Amino acid sequence: MSLVENKKARLNYEILEEYEAGMELLGPEVKSLRAGQGKLEGSHAIIRGGEAYLVGVHIPPYQPANTPQGYDADRTRKLLLTKKELMALSQYEGQKGLTIVPLKVYNKGRNLKLLLGVARGKKKYDKRATLKERDTKREMDRTLKRE
Repeated sequence: MSLVENKKARLNYEILEEYEAGMELLGPEVKSLRAGQGKLEGSHAIIRGGEAYLVGVHIPPYQPANTPQGYDADRTRKLLLTKKELMALSQYEGQKGLTIVPLKVYNKGRNLKLLLGVARGKKKYDKRATLKERDTKREMDRTLKRE
């Protein structure tokens, strides 16, 4: 079950490969994500010094009145990946035109996981084709449902 999803990622990007990562979060951030708050749009992951970080994610405080002093909702968060995954992602990050985008945050047991996608940006005509395919599929499903 997805808690927070980057809905525009699959429209704006062509996803080449997916990776599952853990995140270093504070207690109120976990509660906030489990409540479905948070925005992944416009964020990306970077690899620096053999570690992965998530930049640009907004996780609002769970209870604004009880938020710790100096809480930053847009802070950079560390991602937990294996060395093998980090090596593969750093090679992708070095290639021109590729970026690492978060696709969704979900529960796996008691833990929160982040699905990362290695993505290449789509051109405007590719986006139009994707929308057209989705509309034709929806129309076919409707006609089959009626019969």
